[in-house]
Amino acid sequence: MIIYTKWGKIKCRYKVLGGIMMGNLVVVGSQWGDEGKGKITDYFTDRCDIVVRSSGGNNAGHTVIANGITYKLHVIPSGVIQDKPSIIGAGMVVDPTWLVKEMNTLKEQGVKFDKLIIDKRAQVIMPYHRVLDELIEKSLGKNDIGTTKRGIGPAYTDKIKRSGIRICDLIDTPLFEEKLKINLEAVNKEIVEVYGGEALKFEDIFDEYNKCADIIRQYVDDATVIIYDYIKKGKKVLFEGAQATLLDIDFGTYPYVTSSHPTAAGACIGSGIGPAYIDDVCGIAKAYTTRVGKGPFPTELFDEDGDYLREKGYEYGTTTGRPRRCGWLDAVILKFAVRVNSLTSIVFTKLDTLTGMEKIKLCVGYKYKDEIITDFPAELTVLGECEPVYEEFEGWNEDISQIRDFDKLPENAKKYVNRVEELCEVPIGIVSVGPDREDTIIRQQYL
Repeated sequence: MIIYTKWGKIKCRYKVLGGIMMGNLVVVGSQWGDEGKGKITDYFTDRCDIVVRSSGGNNAGHTVIANGITYKLHVIPSGVIQDKPSIIGAGMVVDPTWLVKEMNTLKEQGVKFDKLIIDKRAQVIMPYHRVLDELIEKSLGKNDIGTTKRGIGPAYTDKIKRSGIRICDLIDTPLFEEKLKINLEAVNKEIVEVYGGEALKFEDIFDEYNKCADIIRQYVDDATVIIYDYIKKGKKVLFEGAQATLLDIDFGTYPYVTSSHPTAAGACIGSGIGPAYIDDVCGIAKAYTTRVGKGPFPTELFDEDGDYLREKGYEYGTTTGRPRRCGWLDAVILKFAVRVNSLTSIVFTKLDTLTGMEKIKLCVGYKYKDEIITDFPAELTVLGECEPVYEEFEGWNEDISQIRDFDKLPENAKKYVNRVEELCEVPIGIVSVGPDREDTIIRQQYL
């Protein structure tokens, strides 16, 4: 199938649902995260057969509101809410203690886990990873990265060093005991001699993690085989994004990034399937921009507009509760995300948060020294000196949370969305106007 847009034609091998091309679909964050991927992933779960998460750990978080219930997800794919097969992929790092705690919380909300699958190859976050994360951040002083201190970076470091412990090792008790003894001897020296911390005890870790292994053992399998079998049968696979494009270890605002690949290509690496099996890539973009932690942020607001966005949009981290930095929407970033991820469509979220603002600004380029640039720079020294070039739009005061037809939105809201679409040269197939699954506008003009 070929979909014709005002910018040209886009190939699509499968049918279109609600303006979004739906075959095997990757959902990615198009900014610095927190774009509303949880809600949108939950929305697409209705239209898929299996959900896969392929990167990151419990440093990420999705909030899904369904049937009046708020679910907080950090490690477990959101497919479990709709009782769909849900895979924790090989590219993830998993803290077993956190996973068990999260499962218990969700069980109390009525969630079942008979279709949860944990890939044997996923890496295990150990207690010494959390300790190192905190000690390293402390040692950096004012130059710290601003991590969640959940052990994500040190766990990925051990993976690259080839000294990591995998899920298949964890559930093999004698092998886990052997690997833990070897690792702990080395890491305790680092903790004590390099960072001045306290050595960890083998027995405490071994006992705690063995208990977790007994709980999760039943869910462990070779997920790559399962995903491939679904694809061969013509089933639809949804690859659930965590974090976002500008947090990618290679293409994000390095070093203020995560330690994995939350871009579309990372879905292949972290789930064990090739790129030929990906049909479409949907980028989630908030109607403004937020980020957590340190690093340059050209459109960041330090005035009452920034406070308005933070409070009305409830911009506080799902995982940490940290207040998010808020700013105007940055189209330079979005165009970068389109290119890096090969986006075939965009979902525009939290448009309702802008309601009540007198003026709305949209960054269309950066002024760097004496030139205007429209490509996102790799150098943080350059990005830090960039001044946003804005287009200004009139705001609206009408409540849009109950609107389900794009044409019924206030004229100023439509102008704003259409301009973003024009700049990105990718269809905006869905507009989210509230946190619930039903608070969604499906744009049919791309069918």
